Amino acid sequence: MSECLRADGIWKAYRGEGGELRVLKGLDLSVRAGEIIAVVGVSGVGKSTLLHVLGALDRPDRGEVRIGGTSIAGLSLDRLAEARNRLVGFVFQFHYLLPEFSALENVMMPLLIRRESAAVASGRARALLSELGLEARLSHRPGRLSGGEQQRVAIARALVTGPALLLADEPTGNLDPGTGGAVFDLLRHLAKRRSMASVVATHNEALARSCDRTLRLCEGTLRDVSLTTDGSRLRERTDGPGEG
Repeated sequence: MSECLRADGIWKAYRGEGGELRVLKGLDLSVRAGEIIAVVGVSGVGKSTLLHVLGALDRPDRGEVRIGGTSIAGLSLDRLAEARNRLVGFVFQFHYLLPEFSALENVMMPLLIRRESAAVASGRARALLSELGLEARLSHRPGRLSGGEQQRVAIARALVTGPALLLADEPTGNLDPGTGGAVFDLLRHLAKRRSMASVVATHNEALARSCDRTLRLCEGTLRDVSLTTDGSRLRERTDGPGEG
């Protein structure tokens, strides 16, 4: 499969009263189309920061990110927003659905922002929601949906634009284990079917084991971790150059 996401030499630091905190330190990552990567690590290590940089929600201090062959380095804010809408789908721990809009309208929103017609946006949103088993919930607002249904609507919203890259930040962290497992299985099925590159940040080791690869974020770099079915580690190697 072709390479869909590439990050080279990514550095990211935050500056505050206590000085500079380096979060990402020369990190490298390559993900192929159709491949699902799990990123694990302790809380506060920088998993969300990594996803934000990969998805053009934040800029690295140094390094380059390419999505589907498109470099997002140096793009203006308007061009960056266009690239995000065209290339990237996001799923977060909390669904962030707009409470005053129906499930259908929430999923239509990214296409309307792209200036697709209402008819096209509605058709694509309806088809995707039906594929996710929500054809009977199209007119329901988020407050009338269960937690699992809300997250499925959020998944539909992330996928409706046909992105090359799917980024998910603890996508099942706000759900009970049974619902979370079902939602992730659905997310994985849809990502594979659409040949998207996917990066999932998670604390859930069982979820991580179901992905194609597991990478551990530690001290600003990624280590490739192979896990047995009982979760014990087989090997670990540094995937980036580290600080130097």
